[in-house]
Formats: sequence, structure tokens, C-alpha cells
Amino acid sequence: MEKKDEIWQVVSSKYLFRRPWLTVRCDDMLLPNGNHIPEYYILEYPDWVNTIAITKEGKFVFVRQFRPGIGKQLYELCAGVCEKEDASPLVSAQRELLEETGYGKGNWKEYMVISANPSTHTNLTHCFLATDVEQIDTQHLEDTEALTVHLLSLEEVKELLENGQIMQSLHAAPLWKYMAEHKQI
Repeated sequence: MEKKDEIWQVVSSKYLFRRPWLTVRCDDMLLPNGNHIPEYYILEYPDWVNTIAITKEGKFVFVRQFRPGIGKQLYELCAGVCEKEDASPLVSAQRELLEETGYGKGNWKEYMVISANPSTHTNLTHCFLATDVEQIDTQHLEDTEALTVHLLSLEEVKELLENGQIMQSLHAAPLWKYMAEHKQI
């Protein structure tokens, strides 16, 4: 017999920090077993998107950029934030791909939805698979973006994954799924 979901009770909440891209909340929590956590920190973010974009020629569209958190230049999928003015995560993903890489069109489908950390993050990441994309414009980067576009073969992507060079877990997860589905692992 399946056990009923045990939901934690929020006794009280207070906001410690509020900005457009990050809000930090401190909750006073009561667990179903009676234990009490007076300070449980929750990070509120808008939803995110990323896209495995593959050209008509079978090349994977990647970006490479410096990531200050770990101080490294990394290969990543095109990714970004779901903007409030976007009608859906799909629209956000298509906008991000076009802005960051100049690639668009193609056949799109939502590939998976994952969480960076369901313990402390409120948002989800909507991962898309876009096939037969083509370059239709140039990059239109924001002032805070400095990235380069790279077209990689399936073997090059697999090698980056196997060597731990795709470090963003929200990008590695859908890429590993793609590799599994395409009998690459």
C-alpha cells in the first residue's frame, strides 16, 4: 500500500533578498515527524530553458563562455531564463537560441523537465531538442554575455561528456539522455 505524501508545513516565511533573477527566502518548517527546522533557505528563480540544437548537417550547436562561479571557460548548450513576456518555455528557448547563436527554425520538442536542486530551488529547467536548425541571423548578445558559437560533431560532444568537460549538470543530463537514446553509451 502506497504511503500518503508527507508534506512539510511552513510555519512562517521571510524574504532575505529580492532581485529579478534571485530571491532568497527563509522558512520556518515543521516536518511530518514533528521535527522543527527554524531556518530552511529556499532560492526562488524564474524557470530556465536549454536546447540541444542540431543542424541539418548533424552538427550540435554549442556555446563556449567563461563561468565565474568555478572560474572556467566551458562548452554549454544554449540556455537562458523564461522571460515573463514569453508565451511559453518553448518561446523562451527559441528566443535564446536565436539571440545567442543566430540559429533557428527546425523541428522542436520538449525533451525533458528537470530541477537543479528540488531541495532548495523553486524553478524547473525545460530542456528542448531542436533538429534541422539553421543559421538565420547573427548573434544578438546582451551586454552581460560574452560567448562564442561552436558546431560540434556527435563524437566531439560524446568526448566532452566522457571527459567531464560539460560541467553544467542541467546540460549534461539531457545530453546523456540523447546519447543513451542514440546508442552512444
